[in-house]
Amino acid sequence: MFTSPETTPAKRLKVGISACLLGIEVRYNGGHKESRLCSQSLAGYFDFIPLCPEVAIGLGIPRATIRLVGDPAAPQAEGGHMPSGPMSEALHTYGQRMAAELPDLSGYIFMQRSPSCGLERVKVYQPNGNPADQGGRGLYAAAFCAAHPDLPVEEDGRLNDPVLRENFLTRVYVYAAWQTLLGEGLSRHALTEFHARYKYLLMANNPLQYKALGQLLGRMGDEHIDALGSRYFSQLMAALKKCATRGTHSNVLQHLSGYFKKSLNSEDKQEVQHLIEQYRLGVIPLVVPLTLLKHHLRRHPDAYLQRQAYLQPHPENLSLRNAL
Repeated sequence: MFTSPETTPAKRLKVGISACLLGIEVRYNGGHKESRLCSQSLAGYFDFIPLCPEVAIGLGIPRATIRLVGDPAAPQAEGGHMPSGPMSEALHTYGQRMAAELPDLSGYIFMQRSPSCGLERVKVYQPNGNPADQGGRGLYAAAFCAAHPDLPVEEDGRLNDPVLRENFLTRVYVYAAWQTLLGEGLSRHALTEFHARYKYLLMANNPLQYKALGQLLGRMGDEHIDALGSRYFSQLMAALKKCATRGTHSNVLQHLSGYFKKSLNSEDKQEVQHLIEQYRLGVIPLVVPLTLLKHHLRRHPDAYLQRQAYLQPHPENLSLRNAL
């Protein structure tokens, strides 16, 4: 029988976060940039690990502001009370150290536009005093992410977008499921079962990669399972970064409805099709046709469909699909 996280308690996941986003007063001016989404809504599901690299390397509170300068692809930090070279190296080293000390994170939320923590579009100033057209990445974030390239990461501001928020949190829970699988022991059978569980989620986010990953597992050959698993998972996480659309969600909903073609009467089938079309047209949110399909699944159980992560990829009480 299909069970939701309301009846099966969700495991609390460890997620890294820029400390200022939890209301901790670590910013250059002694303030914070609390995100209530993080400090209130998500704190009920995650064990946040708050970090502030600027404080960690000794810049103090309050402190002079720092900024990035030079080549946007390899910027340096300047400002504060440390010389540019040592400060840049300290932020880089701290990122590597935290990446090594926190291998069990399932995701990371960074402070946007920060010269230490920003993921993209961070201003990198040129000799003429103007920022380069091409933005850079914060020095700490760059080092941390380089050590964990598959880890789901996002900036706080982008989480205000319901599509980006749902995409990020879905990837966090997929990453955590992979960590659990590795802990239990990876095998060819376990890898195949994992892929089957995430079939429709992948189809919704990235139909082309859904086919490519299926082909990858279809020709496993004699490749060592650890190498194969690493290659598969990296491609899976890259594929899931692409956000699902109403069109791709509708396609998956049609696939799911096909499992009930022999069990529903014509009136029930028409209702399902009507709601899928209403969703595709933007009249209703995704949660509406999904709720109906899960209702029919409870009445007409199907073992394969019941284990599909697509039906509930994250705790139901987060209500993420109410806004899609």
